[in-house]
Amino acid sequence: MKRWNGWGATTVDYPLPETATGLLAEWVGPGTSAAGLSLAEMLARVPPSRLPDHPLIDTSPEVRLRHARGQSLPDWVALRCGLVDSFPDGVAFPLHDEDVRTLLAFAGRKGITLIPYGGGTSVVGHINPLPGERPVLTVDMGRMNRLRRFDEESLLATFGAGVAGPDLEAQLRARGCTLGHYPQSFEYSTLGGWIASRSSGQQSLGYGRIEELFVGGHLQSPAGPLPLPATFPVSAAGPDLRHLVLGSEGRLGVITEATVRASPLPEKEEFYGVFFPDFESGRAATRAMVQAGLPLSMLRLSTAVETATTLALAGHPRLIGALERLLALRGAGDEKAMLILGLTGREELVRAARKEALGMAGDHGGIQAGRTFGNEWQKSRFRTPYLRNTLWEMGYAVDTLETAVSWSQAPQTLAAVEAALHDALQPEGERVHVFSHLSHFYSDGCSIYTTYLFRLGRTGEETLARWQQLKGAASRAIVANGGTISHQHGVGLDHRPYLPAEKGRLGIETLATVCRQFDPQGIMNPGKLVGPDAEVFDGDES
Repeated sequence: MKRWNGWGATTVDYPLPETATGLLAEWVGPGTSAAGLSLAEMLARVPPSRLPDHPLIDTSPEVRLRHARGQSLPDWVALRCGLVDSFPDGVAFPLHDEDVRTLLAFAGRKGITLIPYGGGTSVVGHINPLPGERPVLTVDMGRMNRLRRFDEESLLATFGAGVAGPDLEAQLRARGCTLGHYPQSFEYSTLGGWIASRSSGQQSLGYGRIEELFVGGHLQSPAGPLPLPATFPVSAAGPDLRHLVLGSEGRLGVITEATVRASPLPEKEEFYGVFFPDFESGRAATRAMVQAGLPLSMLRLSTAVETATTLALAGHPRLIGALERLLALRGAGDEKAMLILGLTGREELVRAARKEALGMAGDHGGIQAGRTFGNEWQKSRFRTPYLRNTLWEMGYAVDTLETAVSWSQAPQTLAAVEAALHDALQPEGERVHVFSHLSHFYSDGCSIYTTYLFRLGRTGEETLARWQQLKGAASRAIVANGGTISHQHGVGLDHRPYLPAEKGRLGIETLATVCRQFDPQGIMNPGKLVGPDAEVFDGDES
């Protein structure tokens, strides 16, 4: 059973070592009481459904509550503190494309807002119903999850768009293949959700982002179907309509089917840890690796603060202490930065890439730490979100944000974002623990992924106000330094005010026009991606 107000299965936890309580108090202060509403108390707040009866729609309170919010920190605060201001009036679970067409027609006739729902893992408000007069129908695609076709020669796999990551991989692995798309939300997020939000997996350096894996499919829109043929590898026949669907966030219609490029299962996969004397040495090394075209599947470079935080919370203080003393003797002291390096593919290619990559790391002062840290990262990479549950119970909130910038802009952008977060709560005397890593790499730049931890407020409203100050300050710093407002999380509600700074006036008007073309009545996930907004940040703070 999934948690209704947190991350993941109720049977899975992420315990911290006994020393964590003291460390957290040292970083930001003693935790605040995390008491919240029970499931029964929240169910009592679910209002009666405004939908007429329909055989495909479930209007029971618990189903509606479990589809009311995603996984952002504001979503958690709303669910745990009783601040949910709107619920879907019903949830549908289509089995076939025809069911989706039926639901779209029903919503159009009745003036119902329709929200496509994948795995419910959005962290920027994609799936949240908005308060208003119109009833809201959430369409959970989770039952449209089968492999429909597989082209063994072309390695093209066509799935129902509701297939979750583990089920997709299981069906491909039975045929000796993989997609290799592993976002941190992999256990619950879906193929359709990856496409709708332009997702990036942890090993995108080797396998590619979702836009490189998505070949074609089918969109059911209020204005009619949009087939996206997957019968040719490339085309110069005008603009690529796939890129209207990529990142469309449910505004155009419902993605019902998607064809993706699979890869043969790799013969070998290895993850290594390397420590650099400082973050800048690591940044120079990883840039050199990527620009040299080394066939790596992943690079993840932590700042000194993230490295220290990771080691401090790992437990095993005697072993970690011995490692730190050894590294210090070799020139990697308090400013050390940890790199996790992934190699995936044919055995000979992995061997050659390992030699080149570790050699380049050594040229920049990198100290090889073997496979222990890489194996630990691989083992826990989908468990890390469970840490949010643990920290909340200890009285702390934790959130993440991300951007992507050119190599030349990366140092100043990272510094500006972290400074904005550190300063945001100073007026009320609260401290924030901030750390970052570079998580996706390109020849011309990289993504910056920042985590920030702070104390819960005495009330849900106070916690939410703190988050708003932090998120706003960091988002303004990103835009002011030329970064994208999102490398992988999408736009949704939380990032929408900052989109005009990136797209420009004509770009925003074009997106709005496309939405009207596919959805003349405005029933598809209104308010997400584009729409009227009283607070729009255009990057000019003068």
